[in-house]
Amino acid sequence: MDNEALIDSFSDFKSEKNIDRVSLMAILEESIRCVLRKKYDSSKNYDIIVNPDQGDLEIWRNRIVVKDGMVKDLNKEIELSTARKIEVDFEIGEEVTEKVELKSLGRRAILTLRQNLLSKINEFDYTNTYKKFKNKIGEIIHVEVYHILPNQIIMRDEEQNEMVLPKKEQIPNDFFRKGDPVRALVKRIDWKDNKPLGILTRKDDSFLEELFKLEIPEVSEGLITVKKVARIPGEKAKVAVESYDDRIDPVGACVGIKGSRIHPIVRELKNENIDVINYTTNIQLYITRSLSPAKVSMMEIHEKNKFVNVYLKLDEISKAIGKGGQNIRLASLLTGYKIHVFQDFPYEDDVELTEFSDEIEKEVIEKFHKIGLNTAKSILNSINKDLSKRTNLEEEIINKVVSILKKEFEEELNI
Repeated sequence: MDNEALIDSFSDFKSEKNIDRVSLMAILEESIRCVLRKKYDSSKNYDIIVNPDQGDLEIWRNRIVVKDGMVKDLNKEIELSTARKIEVDFEIGEEVTEKVELKSLGRRAILTLRQNLLSKINEFDYTNTYKKFKNKIGEIIHVEVYHILPNQIIMRDEEQNEMVLPKKEQIPNDFFRKGDPVRALVKRIDWKDNKPLGILTRKDDSFLEELFKLEIPEVSEGLITVKKVARIPGEKAKVAVESYDDRIDPVGACVGIKGSRIHPIVRELKNENIDVINYTTNIQLYITRSLSPAKVSMMEIHEKNKFVNVYLKLDEISKAIGKGGQNIRLASLLTGYKIHVFQDFPYEDDVELTEFSDEIEKEVIEKFHKIGLNTAKSILNSINKDLSKRTNLEEEIINKVVSILKKEFEEELNI
């Protein structure tokens, strides 16, 4: 193989892999130097000129002229008599530059060169693919089903890059045929057999969040923020949303008129039931909303241990728990609190604590509010010693408050 033939061959690689000119030149030069190092232990005394656009490749070896019989390294030194056959006026210590043809390196070296070229081109291609995949982590992409295996589905994107949708990252109701278009989120990039492999997901919470960005303009524009997502893929999900613009109803905007905006997302998730709720920093209200459609009578929030006791009327308990415990599980995931459900304290009606402001000091009521106790029932359903410890109020004050509250319900309790 001569220099021109190598360039022609390399140009084929370039077209196939879509390599830019600068990278092409660097790969070719490094491949040649690799062969030279293998043959001569060094390539530092070689100049390599590459012009792939014109099909030019020149290799020049530089050697120092030494006295006859004093050559220690044939690759870097040349005898005076040999140098003068090239040019008669060469002197000792001068540098001789000679053009080197590829075929002079030998058949094995040329074969190694081709192998190095192919290896480096593939390495370059894989690195580029890895960078493209990496930049898409967390994004939803459009792919096509290429091959279906028991534990995974091989997908291909528009550039024919292969990606994998593992069984564990599929929605339980997902069913695909070869050639089907699929939307999935790029979860991470793995390396397999020295090749980058995109791992896709349709099961991750972030897939639902990204669908909101794609389907709801206010979310993609940043007018509405998805604060938290909790999913049981294919079954049920809860999404907390917030708007910084008081003119925008975040829940209404996400659901749309008659569900017009949420329905495409539900269909994409194989009829996954989606509850959209207003996010709030008021944890009591946030937990109440997260347990929708159940109506909460009262609750006791334990900030330190991140759990809450929720009290509901008997016919509301099943709504709070939901089918197979889905509703309460998602509410816990959404709020970050472990939720315990109890039957409501046996009073017919509850009374807001603020209703007793003429009998209970404002500062005392505020201390109860700080620990999530806002109603008479929520206090009467607690142990006095526990209340004293959580509010830092003296037991005498606690007992007085409990006594006042009990009087409100004496008739119902037949006291």
